[in-house]
Amino acid sequence: MRDDREDVFSKAVRAGKRTYFFDVKSTRGRDLFLTITESKKHTHEDGTAHYDKHKIFLYKEDFDKFLDGLHDAIAEIDRLRGTEEYNHPPEQGPKDAAGEAPPFSDVNFEDLDRKDL
Repeated sequence: MRDDREDVFSKAVRAGKRTYFFDVKSTRGRDLFLTITESKKHTHEDGTAHYDKHKIFLYKEDFDKFLDGLHDAIAEIDRLRGTEEYNHPPEQGPKDAAGEAPPFSDVNFEDLDRKDL
């Protein structure tokens, strides 16, 4: 029997000691699903390393609900970071030319809204 499953798209996002992998895959029935994997590197005293991995499977029937929840969470983070209590820059992450971390509101999620996934 031929295995018709395939990897459709893969994106790795490096963030310090962690790497996040976003992998779009296709089932044998040609349905799409997403796996999100967090991989964290741990180095032993002898210089060898191992990786802890955590994986989430996101299926097509949950794409819209997941995206809505993610949008809501990012919006709340933006709101809270605008308050005195949470108004501090993140300790890690990308920096712009001036060495500043970009706000979450600069994140563009339009590609995630695509209905063709």
